Amino acid sequence: MVRIFLPLALISTVTLIAAMMLGLMIEDPKVATTAVQQGVQYHFLTALVALMATTLVHAIVLTYFMGTGRWIEETSNAYRLPATFRTRSQAVKYRTVPAMVGAFLLLLCTGALGAAADPASPMQAKGLFGITPDKLHLAAAIISLIANIGVNYLEFLALERNGEIVDEVLVEVRRIRLEKGLAV
Repeated sequence: MVRIFLPLALISTVTLIAAMMLGLMIEDPKVATTAVQQGVQYHFLTALVALMATTLVHAIVLTYFMGTGRWIEETSNAYRLPATFRTRSQAVKYRTVPAMVGAFLLLLCTGALGAAADPASPMQAKGLFGITPDKLHLAAAIISLIANIGVNYLEFLALERNGEIVDEVLVEVRRIRLEKGLAV
């Protein structure tokens, strides 16, 4: 799973950075020139791709944890393995899931703040505590990028640890099958 995760996490991070860079290149989104409006459009579309890519990475990790958790549970029941394998796998998963959800919510907040900062929106936001909507959007984008990089690192560590647990289950199953004279 780590071989799949690393390139996908890298792609999602690169798209987040690209969206941020495109947003920083927009000088004044209120200017109605074609070049400025194209810049806004590229930023918006790249940000949507980044949101989808990053969400996909988190969803794949969650799906992997669900699948391996179920496999460990069924294999442990079938071979009467100790419950420690399942407990350890669950602990890894449950430490990672809140971080994934938090990173996803940050992405959604960043997008919402981006919509609030859009001068073409029929509903103009006033800002918060004297901070303009575009500055709030930028701050959220920076926090979201850093958080997603951190969560990707946590996911990587969790995937490695869960893979070790799966390997331990396979070793134990192999030992049991060999003791019983079954094919391995």
